[in-house]
Parts: sequence; structure tokens; C-alpha cells
Amino acid sequence: MEELKRRAALKALEYVEDGMVLGGGSGSTVAIFLKLLAEKVRKEDLDVTIIPTSYDVRILALNNGLKIASLDEYPTPDLAIDGADEVDPNKNLIKGGGAALLREKVVDYAAKQLVIIVDETKIVERLCSRFPIPLEVLPFAWKTVVDRLSKMGTATVRYAKRGKVGPIMTDNGNFIVDFRPSRDLIDDLIGLNYKLLSIPGVLETGIFLGTYVDKIIVGTREGVKILR
Repeated sequence: MEELKRRAALKALEYVEDGMVLGGGSGSTVAIFLKLLAEKVRKEDLDVTIIPTSYDVRILALNNGLKIASLDEYPTPDLAIDGADEVDPNKNLIKGGGAALLREKVVDYAAKQLVIIVDETKIVERLCSRFPIPLEVLPFAWKTVVDRLSKMGTATVRYAKRGKVGPIMTDNGNFIVDFRPSRDLIDDLIGLNYKLLSIPGVLETGIFLGTYVDKIIVGTREGVKILR
């Protein structure tokens, strides 16, 4: 699986040009991309700036000698490279497995181009086939949010599995609620996204609509496929 991720990451490097400001998404495939990018920057003496979407990406970029900045300096990045937990045939995504969905969406949607890099296991016919929809939720409102979501499907606060006691906290100091909607709701992603965001306390959803995605690079056993 690591090799498939590497194939996608290598292909994404082809879109990086000198002087670019890149949004750096979170996840294992993007981590591979950032390490390869650091090598490319050193070899070709490129001027590339990364806008991290999480503390994890920030630390990874700095440890690999990459220059970082924020949206304050560069509100419209040239290109965002990000991963996904699931990708459907219409380029719609579920993101948030790493609990960085809010910052990822801000940076991804602000970028002039959004390129998603995944391995072939992330391609599904229908979203929520394997992963729930993560929601970033204000801690003050978690119980109310979960109660309301329970009328539309199943919802649980995500807890840390190791290294921390209690709920996972996002980089923004919020909770993650994992939501599995009833089957009829997932057929209307735009409507579902709107319903979720209309619940007070829900700050952002892990639904990333395909209209914002320019390319999806898929590492497969046969090579690399690009979904446009």
C-alpha cells in the first residue's frame, strides 16, 4: 500500500513549480508527498512555500526544511495537495480521518487548484461505504449535536485510542463527531451538507464536494490514474 501512495505522491510533484505557494493537507499520502517535495526543493533549488492545514503538517514541513506561511500572507494558494478517506465517481470526498477537516477545507477551497492524492483503496462507488462523515463540533454543543444527528442516522464522539484519555481534540480545540447518515440522505450530498451545517454547534463537515476538486491522482497496482 505504501508503494501505491508513493506513486500518487510522485505524480503530484509534477504539478509543483518554482515560486508556488502550496496548501499542505494532512494524512499519510500527503506526508509522503511532503518528504518527496523537500528532496525536489533541495535538488532543484526551488522557492516553495507550504501553508499547513494541521500542526502535524507544520512540524513535518519544518523538520524537512520546507518554508511555511499562513493564509494571512497568502490567502489564495496556487495549489493545494491533499488526501482523502473516500472518493466517489463524481470526485466527492470524505475527509477528516486525521481530525483536520476544518482547516483542510479552508485551505483546499481557497486554492486556485485542488489536487487529491490517494491509493486505489480509497475509491468507492458511494460515500460512507467504509468511513463515517466526520464533523468538527463545538465541545459546548456536543450532546445537543449528537442527539439531533441520531434522528438522521448514528453519531458518536471520536475518542483517542492511545496516547490521550477522552475525546480527540482538533487543532482548533473542538471535538470530532463521526456520523453515519441513513441511506437516503447520502444520495443528496449538497442537501446533506447543508442540513449538517445548519445544526448549531456543527462547525464544518468532512464532505468535500467534487466541484472544488480539479484532479484526483490515484496510485494503483497498474500505475497511476488521474480522475479529472
